[in-house]
Amino acid sequence: MDTAASPASANRHHLCFRPLAAVTGPLSFRCDAAGNVDLDALDRRERLEYLYARALVGRDFVRPCVVALAGSAQ
Repeated sequence: MDTAASPASANRHHLCFRPLAAVTGPLSFRCDAAGNVDLDALDRRERLEYLYARALVGRDFVRPCVVALAGSAQ
């Protein structure tokens, strides 16, 4: 997953991290169609949550998936 999002497709998709157990909830972040998250566009808390989720894929979260928002063309 790259960290630079294309401005043309930004905010049309979310990168979703679903938990492996019900201990924590799912996390999602705006991204482009390829799953690239623009770290500079995230506030401090979102950035920390993104890095946390990404670091714990396979332990606390399943592999993330890209979900198109309603009304966005793919």
